[in-house]
Amino acid sequence: MDRLEKLCVEKGMRMTDQRRVIARVLSVADDHPDVEELYRRAHVVDPHISIATVYRTVRLFEESGIIERHDFRDGRSRYEEAPDVHHDHLIDMKSGKVIEFIDEEIEALQQAIARKLGYRLVDHRLELYGVPLEE
Repeated sequence: MDRLEKLCVEKGMRMTDQRRVIARVLSVADDHPDVEELYRRAHVVDPHISIATVYRTVRLFEESGIIERHDFRDGRSRYEEAPDVHHDHLIDMKSGKVIEFIDEEIEALQQAIARKLGYRLVDHRLELYGVPLEE
């Protein structure tokens, strides 16, 4: 049983065979696939999975806090397993590739800005959009 499937079971979710397939596909993804890409990958494993099932399952997983949805300005919602450790994203505007990174200086600066403005930071998302320097 993979990590996502275990999380689903821990949350009391009924795990159908198709939900298991979708959970496994998400668990092994090293990118941030959208629903159509998840469907393509899941369909290879189980040709009986419908796109509607993938949409419903993704919504259920998201509402349960098992996965996170991102909108990287490309008109598609993209998904990743809810991370154990906070990270930010750099999106390559040419290829669409999403690069995850952690930068302690940025994290400290965000905390300092929140404090300076009279707040305690409880959450944030940082998305950087760029193109390769070799243009």
